[in-house]
Amino acid sequence: MYNYLLINATPYEIRIALVEHGNLVEFYQERPVEKGLVGNIYQGRVVRVLPGMQAAFVDLGLERTGFLYVDDVRADYRHIEDSVMNNGCQSCCDEAPEVATKEIAAAQANIEDLLTEGQEVMVQICKEPLGTKGARLTCNITLPCRNLVYMPMTDHIGISRKVENDEDRQRLRQEIENLRPQDAGFIVRTVAENASREDLEADMEFLLHLWGEIKDRASKAAVPSIVYEDLDITQRAVRDLFTYNIQRVVVDDGATFERVCNFVDTFVPQLRDRVAHYKNEVPLLDAYGVEVEISRALEKKVWLRSGSYIIIETTEALTVVDVNTGRYVGRKDLEETIFKTNMEAAKEIAYQLRLRNIGGIIIIDFIDMEQESHREEVFNALQEAVKKDKSRSNILKVSEFGLVQMTRKRDRENLSQMMCEVCMYCGGNGLLKSRRSVCYEIFRKISNDNYKMPGHSVTIRVHPNVADMMLKDETLNTENLEKELQKRFIIVADNDMYLEKYEIIWEKS
Repeated sequence: MYNYLLINATPYEIRIALVEHGNLVEFYQERPVEKGLVGNIYQGRVVRVLPGMQAAFVDLGLERTGFLYVDDVRADYRHIEDSVMNNGCQSCCDEAPEVATKEIAAAQANIEDLLTEGQEVMVQICKEPLGTKGARLTCNITLPCRNLVYMPMTDHIGISRKVENDEDRQRLRQEIENLRPQDAGFIVRTVAENASREDLEADMEFLLHLWGEIKDRASKAAVPSIVYEDLDITQRAVRDLFTYNIQRVVVDDGATFERVCNFVDTFVPQLRDRVAHYKNEVPLLDAYGVEVEISRALEKKVWLRSGSYIIIETTEALTVVDVNTGRYVGRKDLEETIFKTNMEAAKEIAYQLRLRNIGGIIIIDFIDMEQESHREEVFNALQEAVKKDKSRSNILKVSEFGLVQMTRKRDRENLSQMMCEVCMYCGGNGLLKSRRSVCYEIFRKISNDNYKMPGHSVTIRVHPNVADMMLKDETLNTENLEKELQKRFIIVADNDMYLEKYEIIWEKS
């Protein structure tokens, strides 16, 4: 089946779906009122240096200050490449030439030796603000284009690890060495594997000119202020995702289609015939079955083909994935049933982590397997499945209890953070007090306050479900409390009252 890049554009929202072999594998969303900040460059001011954390806070002119860690101040090409690869670029070098003397010296410096409060500094946002945390910043500026990533702070040449042919790697390295000016660092991206010298030279000229403009703006800009705004989500998606493996880019908005065509004509004209304007009455994402997949990706329970299922629970600190056999009963013995369930789950978990963009610490609770060979096969299957994911993952072996600990690079909000908000009722707990618990809480409150309240009646305004509980299941306790306190209870069902909330109104005389 074909691979598609689908772009659904409206004035209020742009949604982009990457579909591989009929399955939605990546989903991006951007709204003008919530536009992303990653890639933007600012002229900022250091407002606080924290030696104990080896970090600094930088005022960017945004709602929250940005966070600048010491490793993001140093000019270390290895750290820069790692950041580039894990922030959406499809490139990183797997070779490590000798580190320059100035880089070694910088690596030994502390944050207080590199920055002082009030200092002006040019920084780039490398991670979106998440929750209460400000944006993650770096002084190691990177400017991506179609085939190259420019690293003006280093003179290193890197080649994407995914370019595996040694001859191609050597050719690309030599081309960049011949083309680049002195002290200019570049990473050759995966899509440049078959790029011509002219393609590389065009990208390089564009990036060098862009960097010149950024430096000029920064020298004249007020502090703090933005000096460069990265491409919008549509252009970034075409730049980063539209490779030769994508058979069709489908855009449903006329103006956006023209912008995409202009971008493609500039950077990859040979793929222009793969861009199509969608004009059917059926909405684009509905036609390709993406809307249904997005809805499913927000659910905790994911059913597998065999009848087994996984549960995905995300907290602020980590994500837990639980594997269950569900309706799957197997054919032979219990161990074989468990093994097949875990093997199927391993592939689905890797897919869901990529689709939902779940990052940070991840604990997977596979069903316990007695055979070491089975644990090894499940581990290998999980490792193989995550290779399709651009975000870096680190996976530990399956423990005797069937647990796998892994991490996945967190570079932007996950799908639920992007599309959902915390429940105004439960505050994100996912649980509410039971009706009976609320009833007893009201009884205790009335009992405790009765001695200081005059009058002969009490009005209790509650949610209808709680009122129903007090008047039916808890009738006896309600009547006994009335007799004990010598008060008459007037229970009022209020549809506007939240289940856990209530109002007790005492008669004044």
